[in-house]
Amino acid sequence: MVAAIVLTLALPAVARASDEDVRTAWRLLDYVAVDYRGAVEHGAIKNPQEFAEMVEFSQSVETKISALPASPRRAALLSEARDFKASVARKADPVAVATSARALSAHLLKAYPVPLAPDKMPDLKRGAALYAENCASCHGLNGDGQGPDAAKLNPKPVAFTDKARARERSVFALAQVIDQGLDGTAMRSFSELPVQDRWNLAFYVSRFAFADSDRGQALWLSDPALRKRVPDMATLAGMTPAALAGGIGEHKADALMAYLRAHPVALQAAPAGSLKLSRDRLSQSLAAYERGDHDNAAKLALSAYLDGFEPVEAVLATRNATLMGQIEGEMGKLRAMIGKGEPVSAVKDQVAALDTLFADAEEAISPQAENSVSTFIGSFTILLREGVEALLIVVAMIAFLRKAERPELLRHVHAGWIAALVAGAATWAVATFFIGVSGASRELTEGFGSLFAAIVLLSVGIWMHGKSQAGEWQRYVHETLNRALSRQSAWFLFGLAFIVVYREVFETIVFYAALTAQGNGAVVLAGAGSATFLLAVLAWIMLRYSARLPVSQFFKYSSALIAVLAVVLAGKGVAGLQEAGMIGISPLSQVPRISVLGLFPSWQSVLAQVAALVTVIWGIWYNERRAATRETTRPGGA
Repeated sequence: MVAAIVLTLALPAVARASDEDVRTAWRLLDYVAVDYRGAVEHGAIKNPQEFAEMVEFSQSVETKISALPASPRRAALLSEARDFKASVARKADPVAVATSARALSAHLLKAYPVPLAPDKMPDLKRGAALYAENCASCHGLNGDGQGPDAAKLNPKPVAFTDKARARERSVFALAQVIDQGLDGTAMRSFSELPVQDRWNLAFYVSRFAFADSDRGQALWLSDPALRKRVPDMATLAGMTPAALAGGIGEHKADALMAYLRAHPVALQAAPAGSLKLSRDRLSQSLAAYERGDHDNAAKLALSAYLDGFEPVEAVLATRNATLMGQIEGEMGKLRAMIGKGEPVSAVKDQVAALDTLFADAEEAISPQAENSVSTFIGSFTILLREGVEALLIVVAMIAFLRKAERPELLRHVHAGWIAALVAGAATWAVATFFIGVSGASRELTEGFGSLFAAIVLLSVGIWMHGKSQAGEWQRYVHETLNRALSRQSAWFLFGLAFIVVYREVFETIVFYAALTAQGNGAVVLAGAGSATFLLAVLAWIMLRYSARLPVSQFFKYSSALIAVLAVVLAGKGVAGLQEAGMIGISPLSQVPRISVLGLFPSWQSVLAQVAALVTVIWGIWYNERRAATRETTRPGGA
């Protein structure tokens, strides 16, 4: 059930028509850069069949680039593609051709950005299963190109164990070949595989040529300068071992790439890499905006938040909540500026301001800024903050049933919040081991969950306020309580308890996943345990105090509390949908950002809270008017 919720709420991926041409051109350039040396040597044709293929591919690159949408950089790309085609035709030196191919492919991706990395951490076990099923018959179980079907093929399958060739191939290049196949060979397209599976397979294949040894891990853990060279997944996927060797030497590059390709999860130890992704996406967004492609600029700006900033938001919130809120607000403002079509100079200034904020954020989340005290406080406050919201509602429901003398229905409330905890654990397991939860899915789940809970709480709060009027509770008990609670409301009680608790559990999971990824698991557990103890004490106090309240006062206080929570959740719900890109953002600079109250500086979230507040006021007026009418019509009344 939880997996279905997460999957159905995920944002649909919208690919531009030009992406396919960009990927194809890039793949062809990468192929020529690696294989041209097998076709030409010392200005003479070494392999006629291979050379004919190189000429064909270089011509196809020009064709694909000429078909791309208009851009200020397309003319330069076309000129570069024609020069590249001419160098192949005149049998230029292989090193020069490879250099030209790499340069053109880099310029192509800068002008027409496409995703360079998987959306979630690669699963090499899944990659191994896919390889055995789809590839081993040709390429061999060990990637040596000697599979049982290899003898039937012309040209022969690539040997992934060829180090010289592997040093020139990036994981991104392998993923593109898996996606599109390779013309003139038996290598077909595996585009029917899910995108993540193609990445899983590409990472698995990329590790055949290099033995995973302890040396690569030692280099990664001991040398901060090396970690800066491979700060994020996009860099790892797009970098060739040969390119890395240019800065650190071939032996180090082979060892480091072997380790990272076999253990890409090691990148999670450096959350600043995610902020680099944000910076890159913002730079691409600005480039798209400058060339008039506002739609793509908006998508890239949203990706900068969801794919880059959102994964480190939880860590930053525990280190510097003010900075976290400021970045969220400024990124929303940038998307609003793009949506309004404001001048390029204004958008450029906004991107520059965000770049400065990201620099501050990188410092705040750096390992040097981490300490046990900040981790404990973050773990403690996260659970306490999220837990109190759910606790207030669940305790009010329990107290209500006790006041109504219906203890047999308490099991539905308890079943609801217990089921929410179990569903939360299942969500964590699914997100960690199976499908992953994108930034958009997190925001949508929290947004829709908050809005649903706000709507339900508004109706419950107005109903409870009505029962606080003189005589209403007794009349309700005698007339409808037994029927309503026994037949109609049992599953309602379960559903409300489940939704309000699951929403808080879901958000808590996001924060704790980020905290535990930074290490200090014992400190995180200590903070969570302390918060759990305090929540239990608060629950006991609230239940004990509510039992002493007269019925009318209990309903009056409970309805006021629930109304406040409904207003808070209305603001949070709209803000969550805005952060997921589902609702537009119209900044409201006069309003402060107070997330604990659900107050966010945008017209949409403020209006949602105003609408909830108006509904509360209308409910109070309606209840009092109805009560007054009943008093005047009661026998003996005025």
